[in-house]
Amino acid sequence: MALIVKKFGGSSVGSTEKIKAVAQRILDEKQPGDKIVVVVSAMGDTTDDLIKLAKGITKDPYQYTREMDMLLTTGEQVSISLLTMAFKALGQKAVSLTGSLAGVKTNSVHTKGKIKDIQPKRIFDELDKGNIVIVAGFQGCNELGDPVTLGRGGSDTSAVALAGAMKADVCEIYTDVDGVYSADPRVVKNARKMKEITYYEMLEMARLGAGVMQPRSVETGQMYNIPIHVRSTFTNKPGTIIREEYTMEEKEFIIRGVADDTNVAKIAVLGIPNTPGIAYSIFSKLAENNIDVDMIVQSIRNVEKNVTDMVFTTTLDDLNNAKQIIDKVADQLNAVAVLIETDVAKVSIVGAGMLGNPGIASRMFKALSENGINIDVISTSEISISCLIKAEKIKEAVNAIHNEFFKD
Repeated sequence: MALIVKKFGGSSVGSTEKIKAVAQRILDEKQPGDKIVVVVSAMGDTTDDLIKLAKGITKDPYQYTREMDMLLTTGEQVSISLLTMAFKALGQKAVSLTGSLAGVKTNSVHTKGKIKDIQPKRIFDELDKGNIVIVAGFQGCNELGDPVTLGRGGSDTSAVALAGAMKADVCEIYTDVDGVYSADPRVVKNARKMKEITYYEMLEMARLGAGVMQPRSVETGQMYNIPIHVRSTFTNKPGTIIREEYTMEEKEFIIRGVADDTNVAKIAVLGIPNTPGIAYSIFSKLAENNIDVDMIVQSIRNVEKNVTDMVFTTTLDDLNNAKQIIDKVADQLNAVAVLIETDVAKVSIVGAGMLGNPGIASRMFKALSENGINIDVISTSEISISCLIKAEKIKEAVNAIHNEFFKD
């Protein structure tokens, strides 16, 4: 007898046949006394299709963030209703709940909301009635009751947060891959599936582009200490467990994985004063508009004139808004120019084993050098090293680095 939260992504519920298969699988695996909560994403490419509809109205629909959330939350409502019908057709009691009905309370940052609180009383009431509860992922509501979406990969966060708030025994994330790999298996053919990975390492992998999990969902799992089992919708093989510490021997590799991210844009603000408060004047404006930045490099442009350049990266999704803000700040600072590059990508290595092991960075740089790949920007953390390179070289870079650290 267990309380289990299961999340199924868009590819897992991409058709009515797949939805019926998900319902059957859940019933086949359900043990007597188990209480099951299922979190689902929108079917297949539904979210992309809804965005295309909005762009048919206006080139920049995200300027109307509340209305985008009103639109995008409908995708998950289709999924939850169809999956509930599938359970009922199989003779299983079930009920569908939107994020709002499930008690998911968010802030009011539309399209990039954060969960502030979860009040799962309605879910528990429905479970006590013998229902499997199907909850719309990717969404909640603010104090006014307006729908708010949680950003890219938000259904993962919904599932893990619900599992934490309900003190579930485990949160299972079903996806189109059968676990967490040392690199994207679609890019690196000999990528290795991990049996386990720590929250700390998985968080860094996700932050740096490993699309199997959203960073905020990993943070939430760590906060509630909920084990997360990442596994395939289409096989019964064990996947990868994300937890606080290893419970088995999983430390044979210094590097745990190679991550890549092509959703990157580089912004360079050239010829600004090298004086206190300049960095704050740039990045505070971006923060006020909920724009994340990642790699940041400041370099002296002219020592005699005390002029510097500021270079940083953001996501392609945020580029238009970021450029509008930076253009205004650059005018105020009398900057020489603002340059934008979108043909860039980020490749990173992650692993707690890097601590106390000199030479890791040089091996990464050697792998790139031997393949003729130039490095534009470098950033590091305690357990990661990231390099900004040309986007056209990203697959070659990932394979070269993976071969360096995961030789058979």
